[in-house]
Amino acid sequence: MPEPEETISGTHRRPEVEVPEWPSRWVGWILFAGVMMIVLGMVHAFQGFVAIFDDTYYLVRPSRLTIHLGYDGWGWIHLGVAVFILIAGIALLSGRVWGRVVGVIVAIVSILVNMAFLAAYPIWSTITIAVDVLVIWALTVHGDELRQMLDRK
Repeated sequence: MPEPEETISGTHRRPEVEVPEWPSRWVGWILFAGVMMIVLGMVHAFQGFVAIFDDTYYLVRPSRLTIHLGYDGWGWIHLGVAVFILIAGIALLSGRVWGRVVGVIVAIVSILVNMAFLAAYPIWSTITIAVDVLVIWALTVHGDELRQMLDRK
């Protein structure tokens, strides 16, 4: 370790610390969140199209769902959530700060929609909720590293 340099006034000055040029290992979590948001958007779109075009696919009648809404209505809700998740995922991968904020918000909305839709498709809804939680964790804990890496370039 280098010795502190002595200045003219007799006080010691710390040597300058170099910041590494490589990105933090946590940037991978942000990339994971962005890619998973795009995948979640496609899953929501798939669920939405199935709900709109094949009412008999799901396990229960619409009256047995948490929110009594026909499958056509649920299909449009899933498609709307899909669009917002896809946009936020693409924005996140391009380093936009608002992509992080919108990503957390739409992941929360996705959790709520899937909780309400849990009776109709329990396995996929549970998997989607778990991935949403991972996305929220990655965006809230490590979201700033991707922006810092992109700013260096």
